[in-house]
Parts: sequence; C-alpha cells; structure tokens
Amino acid sequence: DERNNTMKLLSIAIPCYNSQDYMAHCIESLLPGGEDVEILIVNDGSKDDTAKIADEYAAKYPTIVKAIHKENGGHGSAVNTGIENATGIYFKVVDSDDWVNTKSLIRIMEKMKELEESGGVDMLLANFVYDKVGAKHKKLMRFKNAFPVNEVFGWERMGHLHETQYILMHNIFYRTQMLKDCHLELPKHTFYVDNIYVFEPLPYVRNMYYLDVNFYRYFIGRSDQSVNEKVMTGRIDQQIKVNQIMTDYFVEKKSEIMGNKPLAKYMLSYLDIITTISSILLIRINTPESLEKKRELLNYISQKDKKVYRKLRYGLLGNCMNLPGKTGRWISVEGYKICQKFFGFN
Repeated sequence: DERNNTMKLLSIAIPCYNSQDYMAHCIESLLPGGEDVEILIVNDGSKDDTAKIADEYAAKYPTIVKAIHKENGGHGSAVNTGIENATGIYFKVVDSDDWVNTKSLIRIMEKMKELEESGGVDMLLANFVYDKVGAKHKKLMRFKNAFPVNEVFGWERMGHLHETQYILMHNIFYRTQMLKDCHLELPKHTFYVDNIYVFEPLPYVRNMYYLDVNFYRYFIGRSDQSVNEKVMTGRIDQQIKVNQIMTDYFVEKKSEIMGNKPLAKYMLSYLDIITTISSILLIRINTPESLEKKRELLNYISQKDKKVYRKLRYGLLGNCMNLPGKTGRWISVEGYKICQKFFGFN
C-alpha cells in the first residue's frame, strides 16, 4: 500500500464564527476519534475568543487538531477551506454548536476501516437527532426503511424516502477525493449552502453505505440561528439564491443525471423540497414583494428548463404551493410542516 501510515481516516471540519461559548463541547465530542481523526477548526474571522480556543486545542493535540484562521467568508467559505485542507480519506462537517455521539463516531470509523479494505465508498450515511431546546423528546431521524442497512449499495437500491427523510449535511460523510474531484465550491456569505453541499456531489457518488447509528446531534433553539423562522424570512433572498444555484446545477448536469433514473428521481425531489421551502416562506411573508419573488423564482426555473419546471410545478409539492383560496392556504401550511421537519426550524 503506497499510503503512508500518517494518512488520517477521517477529516472533520468545524466552521466557527464567534463560537467561543459552545465550540469546546463540539471538539470534545470528536477527540476520542484519536489519531485516526483530523479535526480542522476553521475560524472564519471571529471577533470573540474563537481563535484563541482553536489555537489552544491545536497546541494541546498537535497531531489531531489544526487551527485554520481565515477572513470572514461565511459558512460555505469555511467548508471550502475545510475541504482544501483535508488529508483524511473521508470528510465530515460538524457545526460548532452541534456535537456527535462519541460511541457512534468510533463505530463509524471502525466501519470505514473495514470498507477501505475493499476499496471504500463515496458516501457513508448515519442517523441524526434534532436536539431542540426545551423539547422533552428529541426527534431521531432514521433511514432504515429508505436504505439497505449494513451493505454497500448503489442508486438502484435507494428505497422510497419520506418527505422528511432527506440526506442532510448532518448525516453524510463523503469521500474526500470525490469532493475534490467534483470541484465543489460553496458560495461565500450565503446561508443554507449545506443543501448545495449535499446536492452537487450526488452525481459523482457510485456507491454508499448506511449505518443505523445515532451519530449527529443537531442543536436547535438559539434565537440567532439561521434556521429560526424569523431569521429565515429575513434572509429569504439567500434561500432563493441557493434554490437557483441548485436549479442551474441540475440543468447543467441533466444529461448525465438523467442517465441514472434513481439518482435523477432523488435529485429532482430534493430540488422540489427546496423550491417548496422557498415558496412556503414567501407565502408566509405574504407581502406583494414576496409573492412577486415567488412568481419570479418559478419563472426562473421555467426559463432554465421547461421539463424540470413542469416536474416541480406539477409535482405534489408544486401543486400544493399554488392552490388558490382557503384550501390552498391550508395545504400550504401542511407543506410548511414538512419544511419544519426538513430544516427543524423553530
């Protein structure tokens, strides 16, 4: 094997912006991965003690933790920096206010080692938990009806995914080389780019593996969080921008995506959900400007690709978003509940 012994199994990027109050909890949950793990703390131009804490961890665990300081570019830009600096075979993003189940991390890494003996996979999936402030019952997102468990599988084995069972940044590990090969670059200073992070590499994924372990704890409940509904409606233009980027990408890659029916079906329904979320939020804002933006978004998709537009516009969710009157609004609210589950927002 030409790989040297210093090659890490897993690179974990932690994008940090003013994260001094909670980043230690996140880092501590990852350290038990030991020497097989590379923890990249990406300090995205923080103004608090984030840089200092990152440097302290790097000094204390020099073979495991790297502190990377950059000027502020937003979450996507911090993820890009993580990918550029990653040397591990697999790559994971863990947000600084989230954390992971350490036992599950160890199990996943054991599985990665085992998979590597037979060439590895492009994507590995696990479960995540919505850890909502004040909620007695934490919502677990499992995928065992959607994916074959404990075996390597391809797109043709993808089961039926329920609307709320979408692959999100929280439950996905990608092969680092594949991420580099597909030249994924997330836009700067833009929220909700985690959807692009999941979406764009999918045509490059040949095989995957699902472990039914509860790995990622997705913390929800800070008032300044990007998934807070008030914050989301305030940043609706960024949601629309992400929606357009995903549309552009799908249309640009359409010929190769369409050659793989299950992949095309999954990516279209992902785009459908994102478009629904944009539409629902614009309906909820309910100003003449927001309803005009909703028309413009659908028009944008229609001009990009009539067939894709028709699939979205006359799919289940598209129909729900455009029904007139009271019934229309009721169905829109039901669709909104799907979105709430998807994003886990407050």
